Amino acid sequence: MDQRLSFVTLAVRDLEATRAFYVDGLGWQAALEVPGDVLMIQLGQHLLLSLWAEGGFEAEVGEIRRGPGLVPITLAHNVPTRDEVDAVLATARAAGADPVSPAVEREWGGYTGYFGDPDGYRWEIAYNPGPIGQVVLP
Repeated sequence: MDQRLSFVTLAVRDLEATRAFYVDGLGWQAALEVPGDVLMIQLGQHLLLSLWAEGGFEAEVGEIRRGPGLVPITLAHNVPTRDEVDAVLATARAAGADPVSPAVEREWGGYTGYFGDPDGYRWEIAYNPGPIGQVVLP
């Protein structure tokens, strides 16, 4: 099996609100859109974010765990400078994101902050000055 990731698929409660956030708010472009069913956004050369209405997700994948607390996953968007971390967080907040935490200097040398999308999925916006940080930048 090749070592790669092709899709990150997330179940969402309200696909229209999710579309408004990612496409209208953040300015991302839909690669595929089936109203009421799925919104796919190309994030990299061979990587798609698939935002799937809960009903269709559960029909194919299985029952969604519901209850208090956070989904145990974070998504990360790395940028080449600290200033860009602040700019992306500001854009997300202007689009209606939950401002989970402002950017701070991390003990490992990076600078990161978090926001939540309409379904509470946490996005880390990060500047990582180390070698692995360079691997993920375009």
